[in-house]
Amino acid sequence: MADSQKSATLTLGDQSFELPIHSPTEGPDVLDIRKLYGQAGVFTYDPGFTSTASCDSTITFIDGNQGVLLHRGYPIDQLAEKSHYLEVCYLLLYGFLPSASQLEEFESLVTNHTMLHEQMVYFYRGFRRDAHPMAIMTGVVGAMSAFYHDSTDIHDAHQREVASIRLIAKMPTIAAWAYKFSIGQPFVYPRNDLDYASNFLRMCFAVPAEDYEVNPILSRAMDRIFTLHADHEQNASTSTVRLASSSGANPFACIAAGIACLWGPAHGGANQACLEMLKEIGSVDRIPEFIARAKDKDDPFRLMGFGHRVYKNFDPRAKVMKQSADEVLELLGVENNPVLAVAKELEQQALADPYFAEKKLFPNVDFYSGVILEAMGFPTSMFTPIFALSRTVGWISQWKEMIADPQNKIGRPRQLYLGETQRDYVDIENR
Repeated sequence: MADSQKSATLTLGDQSFELPIHSPTEGPDVLDIRKLYGQAGVFTYDPGFTSTASCDSTITFIDGNQGVLLHRGYPIDQLAEKSHYLEVCYLLLYGFLPSASQLEEFESLVTNHTMLHEQMVYFYRGFRRDAHPMAIMTGVVGAMSAFYHDSTDIHDAHQREVASIRLIAKMPTIAAWAYKFSIGQPFVYPRNDLDYASNFLRMCFAVPAEDYEVNPILSRAMDRIFTLHADHEQNASTSTVRLASSSGANPFACIAAGIACLWGPAHGGANQACLEMLKEIGSVDRIPEFIARAKDKDDPFRLMGFGHRVYKNFDPRAKVMKQSADEVLELLGVENNPVLAVAKELEQQALADPYFAEKKLFPNVDFYSGVILEAMGFPTSMFTPIFALSRTVGWISQWKEMIADPQNKIGRPRQLYLGETQRDYVDIENR
């Protein structure tokens, strides 16, 4: 953390306390209250931690008001347009863009770790056939510590590195197999001659009777989905990974905790909610009705996939995702898919309506990613697992940064207690 040159004075009664103020490289100044309780006997109250920095980090910066998302200083739109997912993984993990030889070595390392331990096949079979893919992923990732004992020691730098590569490499296989299991099809093993996104698509859609030829447009769109969801600062699932990590838990347990948190509909389910809304609208001719409902403050209906909690202007990821959505829809068409036809027309009508422009309710990354995944043939139950696959590198990067931080200590939030004061136990016959 940078040295503080400024301070604020907090006055409580007749006592005053000096609190350091830290200036980050980007973003607002931060008031350091770490010693507040020890010095003044009080602590702060911040439900949801929306005004609290839980750590210092060098990985990702977001300015929601300006629509800015930077990974290690690089704008997300540049990375999504000019780079690809594994190069972004390298950037997030190590802090700099790799040379050609470094990237080739990294890609080879990931590619050669994509297979799962064969005994994990039997672990999958322990789930019911109708198990949600996220339930399977949470269980399988958590169980990796039972299969890969040689990469669970968080104090060993080599083991941390091995665990990181394994998680990034094996997550597409874990997600694809969760999908295959849920639809009753045999598992498809990864191939070393395919790139990361193409390998995932093939493992999802190939069958023993007929191989799946990966279209480069679909592969590129899939890679962009991975890239645009790779990290997003201290969101709920990332904070969960950091909190689990603060206890000294092994990396597989920490990432499983992140997946479980991401499963929540308020976090990772936004693109699924968007597709469900499009299905509710049903047909293009009903769009004006739902737009009118979205404008009615007395109607609980909301346009899902428009606006963003963090981005108060526009989602910087959406522009690139829209380009991919247009390419995918042009390739696959929307004529025989009413959901995609509704999505395309809703986007046009909403963007042309002054109400949404004034409220800054633009289509966000979830709107476009949901449209792309629907067009590719994924069921909505797979949307969040794909999100988890994408976010794995962000979780790992944050986990590695926290482990290496000398300030690291176990997370222990405080509370504002509003329960009963101390009272004496009453024997049951006197109650």
